[in-house]
Amino acid sequence: MSTFDNPWALAFLPDTRMLVTERGGKLWLAGPGAIKVRVTGVPAVHAEGQGGLLFVAISPGFARDHHVYFTYSEPGAGGDGLALARGTLAIGKGVAKLTGVTVLWRELPRGKGGQFGGYLAFAPDGKSLFLASGERMRFTPAQDPDQGTGKILHLTLDGKPAPGNPMAGKTGATSVTLIDPPADTVAAPGAPKRRVAVPAPNLVPAETWSTGHRNQYGLAFDAAGHLWETEMGPRGGDELNLIQPGKNYGWPLVSYGENYDGKPIPNPNTRPDLAKPALYWNPVIAPSGFTFYYGKLFPQWRGNAFVGGLAGQCIVRLVFNGTQAAQANRWAMDNRIRFVTAGPDGALWVLEDGEGGRLLRLTPKG
Repeated sequence: MSTFDNPWALAFLPDTRMLVTERGGKLWLAGPGAIKVRVTGVPAVHAEGQGGLLFVAISPGFARDHHVYFTYSEPGAGGDGLALARGTLAIGKGVAKLTGVTVLWRELPRGKGGQFGGYLAFAPDGKSLFLASGERMRFTPAQDPDQGTGKILHLTLDGKPAPGNPMAGKTGATSVTLIDPPADTVAAPGAPKRRVAVPAPNLVPAETWSTGHRNQYGLAFDAAGHLWETEMGPRGGDELNLIQPGKNYGWPLVSYGENYDGKPIPNPNTRPDLAKPALYWNPVIAPSGFTFYYGKLFPQWRGNAFVGGLAGQCIVRLVFNGTQAAQANRWAMDNRIRFVTAGPDGALWVLEDGEGGRLLRLTPKG
């Protein structure tokens, strides 16, 4: 199969081909037999640390509109910010390009810090989308209702606040507190801060579906219409969350993990007012990539979910009973797994992390 340099995510087209992002800023049209064509028209990204070209997804109406959605760390005044953009994919003989690229949503203010999140999930009716916006290692803005950092947002397909959101119609302050990444959650409240203006109207409250998230690298609906999310904890406490409107998932107020320097974080049991994860991992697997499976090649796993593990160098299978979840299997992959998804052919498709990361197709033995 094909290899890529720091691949991040992939999206299948209606034919046998797929789009694959590389964190450095390249988008590829990949086909059978390791054929790759670079897709031009991608805007400039700031590829550093966990930033760069991130998630990619095709529109629910792709057969009609040929729209491609993608997220990236957008450089600009003051630093970087997560951006959600959309373009129209045009494919010719040996060429592919995005035209009419438009930024639909951008994180403001820009600033320092990695872990942008950037995962997308389209609503089951195809009329809106959910965007995971990471907390950028800044901690406290995840609890600030005026900043999109550390939230899951619910937007129309054009990037506007979706009707029916928990704070529909509300606007936020036109200046917010910007914090550079502090050492840990204990240091965050006293870390240097500055007030920064944001354009009016500040629509973040009207856009917000849920709050209190850390680094979300998994977002998917199950067949019953439940929205699930995976996010990385600090040292311990990776989470699988059932995402419900208006809920606060606790970061950085509580965690089943601790700071990287060993300083404790209050346990979720101390805050019954905050939503607890459906499942958590200690030690961490660093979940990245999350998919529900309803294909034909593994009929025994229909309705299960699969999670990639970066630190765990693994793939995890999850089983569900309504809104209850449990880990069923954990398979060692001997490589950091950046992305896993169920393909239209019924196989599991996997991207390894790092330079020369392989694209793998997993099928039943024999």
